[in-house]
Amino acid sequence: MSTPLRLISSMATQKLLAELIADYQRAQPGVAVALESVGGVDAARRVAAGEPFDAVALGSDAIDKLIASGHVLPGSRTDIVRSGVAVAVRSGAARPDIGSEAAVKAAVLAAPTLSYSTGPSGVALARLFERWGIADAVAAKLVVPPPGTPVGALVARGDVALGFQQLSELMHLPGIDVLGPLPEAIQITTIFAGGVVAASPQPEAVRALLAFLASPETAPIKSANGMDAA
Repeated sequence: MSTPLRLISSMATQKLLAELIADYQRAQPGVAVALESVGGVDAARRVAAGEPFDAVALGSDAIDKLIASGHVLPGSRTDIVRSGVAVAVRSGAARPDIGSEAAVKAAVLAAPTLSYSTGPSGVALARLFERWGIADAVAAKLVVPPPGTPVGALVARGDVALGFQQLSELMHLPGIDVLGPLPEAIQITTIFAGGVVAASPQPEAVRALLAFLASPETAPIKSANGMDAA
C-alpha cells in the first residue's frame, strides 16, 4: 500500500469527506487517505506553515489564497461542493420565523445571544448585519465559537439562543432544532474546494482523489449531507 495521502479540511466538510474517502478507498484498495478536520482558519495556517499535507479542502477563497502564496499548486483547485447556511435553536425552544429577510432580521434583533461561524459564511453574515445597520447590536451579544467547535454545540448547551452555520454542520447534531435554511434572498453559499499542496510528493495521487470527490457519482452522498454538487 502506498504512503497515506494526508488531507486536512475544515470542520464543515468533515463528515462528507469521511464518507466519500471511505467510498474511494473501497474502489481503490491500494490507496490510503488520512483525513484531519480542524477549524478552517487553523487548517489554512498549518498548510501555509509547511506542515506535510498532500491535500487541503477549504472554502474556495482560502484555496485561492493558498495558491497565490505558493502553498497549493496552481491549476489544482477542484470545486467539490456548494453549501448553504441554516439557522438553529436549542431543542424545544421557541422557533422564530425565518421565512423572509425581514423575519430573519427581527429574529436576530430579538435573540439574547447568537453565534455564527468564523469561516467564509460568518464573514458574509457579518457583512449582511452591517448592511442591515445592526452590526453594533449583534456585536454586543455575539458568542464567538472556539476553533473547531460547531456553533450547534453552543446552541445545544444553551450558551447561544440563535445559531447560524452550514446546514451540513447543524443537521446531524443532537440537542438542536434546525429551523431551516436562510431565505433565498439572503442565502450565503460557500463553495468548498480541494487543492494539491505544493510540497506533496504524490501530486498525481491527490489529483485522482480530488477528481473523485468532484465526480457526479458522489452527488447522492453530498445531498444526504445537506450540500449540493459544485
